[in-house]
Amino acid sequence: MAGSDKTEKATPKRREESRRKGQVAKSADLNGAIVLLAGLFTLAATGGSIVDHCKDAMHRMLALGADAPDVVERASIGGIILGVLQDIGLSVAPVAAACALAGIAANVAQVRFRITPEALKPDPRKLNPVSGFKQIFGPNALVEGAKSVTKVAVVGAIVLAGLLPALPELGTLVGMSPDELGAQLADTVLGIAKRAALAYLLIGVADYFWQKHKLEKSMRMDKQEIKEEHKGQSLPSEVRAAQRRRAMQLSRARMMAAVPEADVVVTNPTHFSVALKYGDGMLAPEVVAKGQDLTALKIREIAHEHGVPVLPNPPLARGLFASVEVGQAIPEEFFHAVAQVLAFVYRTADRRSAAA
Repeated sequence: MAGSDKTEKATPKRREESRRKGQVAKSADLNGAIVLLAGLFTLAATGGSIVDHCKDAMHRMLALGADAPDVVERASIGGIILGVLQDIGLSVAPVAAACALAGIAANVAQVRFRITPEALKPDPRKLNPVSGFKQIFGPNALVEGAKSVTKVAVVGAIVLAGLLPALPELGTLVGMSPDELGAQLADTVLGIAKRAALAYLLIGVADYFWQKHKLEKSMRMDKQEIKEEHKGQSLPSEVRAAQRRRAMQLSRARMMAAVPEADVVVTNPTHFSVALKYGDGMLAPEVVAKGQDLTALKIREIAHEHGVPVLPNPPLARGLFASVEVGQAIPEEFFHAVAQVLAFVYRTADRRSAAA
């Protein structure tokens, strides 16, 4: 229901925030099609030079076989290999350079040139096996699978349509010299490849607009969000900063007040602290407080003052800190680990009660 209320287009501020996080509309198919076309056209333009360089490399190697006893005296093996590699490098350099430049230009044209360090930060939530399972077997995977099948079918049909009419002509190539045969085959293959690449380009353009539509849909806002954003922008920057500081202080105070009510505090043991509570009516344990460094130390101090158990469990503490916000229930992948912690806490409390 909440998603159905987001009917308004994203504001410039929301777009800038999304871009800063690396959320941009980009089609990998469009990049691939442009790189493929650049490589094919460069290959067609420099095919003669490539053949000449390959001839030079082959002649050099055949000459070694014809004059093997004198090879070591005239040149070292390293120099021979370097010469062959140079011929190969000169033959592929134009195609490689064209593909690299085309790839850079395609990316810049889609997302503009801007470095977003925030998008490069590691995100522990991407390692969540449940999320990965949903991506592999969820609705999005079905859509992507259908797109891949469609792409292969369309490109394959175009290649087949270009290849079948050319089959009868192949019989007429018998008796041609190697140079003529190579040129004829290269012309036929390049022609079919260019038509397939152009079809792939159209698919890439369509995919780019689809990605842009998905991004626009994900950035939609509801009317209340737009009101809050305009309200915040109408205030001076100093007032907005003071409001943010005040809100953070109030939120931190509420969070610290909830620590004495927690059942357990899981620690890193020094860098992170996460307070958990599980009571009647709760479907799953909830994170009532969490913090890092000094805030983590304060949570542990309050827990010790009020007799809340503090248990070191670095993997669980790091995972909960990175994946769960304060006031949220823990996700399914943490159920087993948290259940073990709570069971230990309850058993310890029962033993203490019995001893008393």
